[in-house]
Amino acid sequence: MQIFIDADAFPNAIRDILIKVSLRLNIPLIFVANKPLRLEKLDNLSLILVSEGPDLADDRIAELVLPGDLVITADIPLANRVLAKKAYAMNPRGLLYTEDNIKDRLAMRDLLHELRDNGMMTGGPAQFGPKDRQAFANQLDRFLVRQRSVGRETPGKPEHKP
Repeated sequence: MQIFIDADAFPNAIRDILIKVSLRLNIPLIFVANKPLRLEKLDNLSLILVSEGPDLADDRIAELVLPGDLVITADIPLANRVLAKKAYAMNPRGLLYTEDNIKDRLAMRDLLHELRDNGMMTGGPAQFGPKDRQAFANQLDRFLVRQRSVGRETPGKPEHKP
């Protein structure tokens, strides 16, 4: 497994969590961005720099992701593409996207986009805070424990044990 990070709009507050997990479990961590990032020089960390432009980082991630990989992204269309490739997607606030919830998320995203375009709604998501950081850490831990104990389950349909 590799973990790809859609780093163009990535909250730095969870970077340390991912780096610690990467080092502890020896999982490659790949940041994909359209601008240079300052990253520690560690064997498990890499940066793929793409040209500036809409969705170029997303396209590169979708091109490189393999079944069983994990992608950290707030971009719902990218999450949908990742799931279609039998990989996993999680947002920085700890939501694990699945085949069961991705279509609803896409529909809600499109509705909110339309409301903003028509001036009926302004603003974006709430500011990223400590509760979001903790929710992400908890979900990542549950995901990785499940992956290690169950092996390779079917992406997009996590197994839930009673």
